[in-house]
Amino acid sequence: MTRPVNSSGQDPTRLITRKIASLGDWRGEMLARLRDLIHKTDPDIREEWKWGTAVWAHDGMVCSAGTFKDRVKLNFFRGAALDDPEGLFNAGLDAKATRAIDFGETDAIDEAAVSDLVRAAVALNASAKT
Repeated sequence: MTRPVNSSGQDPTRLITRKIASLGDWRGEMLARLRDLIHKTDPDIREEWKWGTAVWAHDGMVCSAGTFKDRVKLNFFRGAALDDPEGLFNAGLDAKATRAIDFGETDAIDEAAVSDLVRAAVALNASAKT
C-alpha cells in the first residue's frame, strides 16, 4: 500500500507525528488524543497535511487541528451545517461554513460528542458526493 503524501512529497502521518513530538507539552498530548479519537471514530479517515496543519479527510476534508500558544483548535470544515447538541463549538461561530472547538490546557474532551461530530461530518461529505 502506498502511503499518502502532501503536495511537497512528504508523508502527512509523519509530519503530524513530528508536530506532536515537537510540542513537548499539553498541546502535543491534546493533539495526540484528538488524533487517536478521530481514527477510532472513523478507521477509514485519511491524514493530510495542509497549511502546516494536521487535516483529516473522508470524501472531502472533515476537520483539522491547529496548535496555538494557549489552545488546540479542532476545526470542522463544514461545521455550520452540523448539529451540535452538546454545544461543543465555541469558536468561529460567525463563520459561514466552519465551526471549531478550542481546547485549553485544563479542558476535557467529550469523546462521545466529538465522535458524533466527526461521524456527522463524514456523513455530510458522503451525502454531497451522491
